[in-house]
Amino acid sequence: MSPTPPLTPTTHILVLGGTTEARELAAELAARPDLRVTTSLAGRVARPGAVDGDVRVGGFGGAEGLAAWLREQCVDALVDATHPFAGTITAHALRAAAVTGVPAVVLRRPGWRPGTGDRWHPVPSLNAAADLLPRLGRRVFLTTGRLGLAAFAHLADLHFVVRSVEPPGPPMPPDTHVLLARGPFTVTDETALLREHRVDVLVTKDSGAEATAAKLTAARDLGLPVVVVERPPLPEGVTAVPDVAGALERLGLTPR
Repeated sequence: MSPTPPLTPTTHILVLGGTTEARELAAELAARPDLRVTTSLAGRVARPGAVDGDVRVGGFGGAEGLAAWLREQCVDALVDATHPFAGTITAHALRAAAVTGVPAVVLRRPGWRPGTGDRWHPVPSLNAAADLLPRLGRRVFLTTGRLGLAAFAHLADLHFVVRSVEPPGPPMPPDTHVLLARGPFTVTDETALLREHRVDVLVTKDSGAEATAAKLTAARDLGLPVVVVERPPLPEGVTAVPDVAGALERLGLTPR
């Protein structure tokens, strides 16, 4: 990644968003009258949370389309604050930044780490999680997002409780109970949910979000195994910042 040059009164910053950190960063940047911030959302959620500054929705058309947009909109710096599992978007962003000479910052919240009493089973993919499940339990609490259910659709002998912000579509496992909810969730709530649905194994992605970490504590307290899908690695040579303060520092700014 290229070093970020000093910001000027005409500086335009593009934030690739969809996360809590992206919204917090946009709020920090939009509050500065000498900056212009645009947050780009993929459009996968029909009702995203409010975002400060300008907002665009939808894809760019790959790295080439993003590069063209950076040039057309005179973008001076790019911050990729997408979900830790949005590996394709990150790769496109870094490629577009490289060909246009626009400095890029990758913001990734730290991943979760197991503690004493956790029964974690790390796996590299959703397909690997599906392969492991029959050996761990029959009633599964699946919190990997509505777009990844196809990996579990063949597991007809298991019962799934799927939590999603919006209704998932097919394919999905035939024996599935859908819960529509948006975090944050408390340990008390998560414990009650696991008990009510008689869950005996939890599947989650290592998103690292505090808003959804309570389920891990609840699973530990109940002695349940947890299948944790590991994050895709960042491109070689890329070092992410862990929080909004780190992103601001890379941009040459200090928090308000």
